Amino acid sequence: QVHLVESGGGLVQAGGSLRLSCAASGRTFSTSAIGWFRQAPGKERDFVAAISRSGGALEYGDSVKGRFSISRDNAKNTVYLQMNTLKPEDTAVYYCVAGDALSAIKWRYDYRGQGTQVTVSS
Repeated sequence: QVHLVESGGGLVQAGGSLRLSCAASGRTFSTSAIGWFRQAPGKERDFVAAISRSGGALEYGDSVKGRFSISRDNAKNTVYLQMNTLKPEDTAVYYCVAGDALSAIKWRYDYRGQGTQVTVSS
């Protein structure tokens, strides 16, 4: 069992930055790949970014490449999502997920947090 808690969401103006955190407890954090997905009202849950167990492999969704950066600190059982140059279309609930392997496919992850709201005003 893995328990995930997201934090760091909020309201920011377009062009601004936010850093989301995903704190994990339960099974060994360092054995889990961690991903971020987001869901805007009325839309599907989309892939944002993912990081492998060691942090050596990263993957990003096309809409966030060059603006978002994912990293992890296994000593703190935490994964971060640094979001820069935010746009109104980034507005969504952001979810942290954990699984056995890095993937851009949401159903390949076994655990998901409750989410944190990110709102970008124009």
